[in-house]
Amino acid sequence: MVINTCSQVMSLAKELENQSANFYKDLSEKFAKEKDLFLSFAEENGNYVTQIERAYYGVITDAFEGCFAFNINPEDYLLKTELTEKASDSEALAKAMEIEEKMIRFYSDAAEQSKSLMADVPRAFKMVVKKRDARKSKLMSLMAVKA
Repeated sequence: MVINTCSQVMSLAKELENQSANFYKDLSEKFAKEKDLFLSFAEENGNYVTQIERAYYGVITDAFEGCFAFNINPEDYLLKTELTEKASDSEALAKAMEIEEKMIRFYSDAAEQSKSLMADVPRAFKMVVKKRDARKSKLMSLMAVKA
């Protein structure tokens, strides 16, 4: 089912952020040395939700919500967060990179689709993209150390 309204996109963003946060909480248990890093990622996910919700609630009106600003298929952004107990460190980090790339694509697509109707919400989406790009760099560094 394709979603079209801003509130639907906000709900999807929250769902994806919660799934991603739970994944990073699980990784914090797998990687004792990097526990604090992964727990900080999980905490950041909650901050991202707060940030985009503030932008949304600050500008949303019935006129915007009644408009169909989006054409997003949630299935395009499904996160596969399951790790087997035998998953190697490199497999776990590769899964984290996959999640980050999918989240970046989601926020980039949402920002692009909503830019003509709103300013604050796409700006918040783009800010999350930048922060997740920085997170990818941290993950790549960690992958290099683990290799």
